[in-house]
Parts: sequence; C-alpha cells; structure tokens
Amino acid sequence: MNSKALPCQVNNIDVSVYECEIHLKFRMIEEKSILSDRDQLLQVLLEALTEGSDEFLETLHASVKAQEVSEFKASPQMRRQLMRLRNTETNQ
Repeated sequence: MNSKALPCQVNNIDVSVYECEIHLKFRMIEEKSILSDRDQLLQVLLEALTEGSDEFLETLHASVKAQEVSEFKASPQMRRQLMRLRNTETNQ
C-alpha cells in the first residue's frame, strides 16, 4: 500500500452571469389541451427539442445567443448563489 497522499485537485471554474436568448420556430403534432397550460407546453417543447426532430416535430429555425452581463444585473438571489459558488471554489 502506498502511503503517499494523492495531490489535491483544484477546480478553478470561472462562473459569470449570462443573459441567454433562444428563438425557435417549429411545427409539432400535439394534444390541444397542452397548448392551454404554458408551463406544461414549455416542458413538452424542451423534452421534444432535446430528443431531436422526428415525425412529430420539425425544427424550422433555431438561434441561440448568450452574452455575459454584469452580476449586478442579476437578482439578489442569483448574486448570492454566485458568491457561494466562488467561495466554495476557493475553499476546496
């Protein structure tokens, strides 16, 4: 058995706040009742998009933009989480 300690791995993960914008245009076959509940519709759309196009979903257009913004534009809750992540990173 080797008594030498394993070197401590330090993960220097740089975290920031980003504004993300997604524009999607697609056709889909779905139950009409889904369209009346916005949260349920969003969940169905996200699941369908992660699985990819098939005979029930045709992607017509997709664009994604992500831009780093000042952390002061984030909500107080998000800024607290950002500080927690940074503090956890330095304490390991």
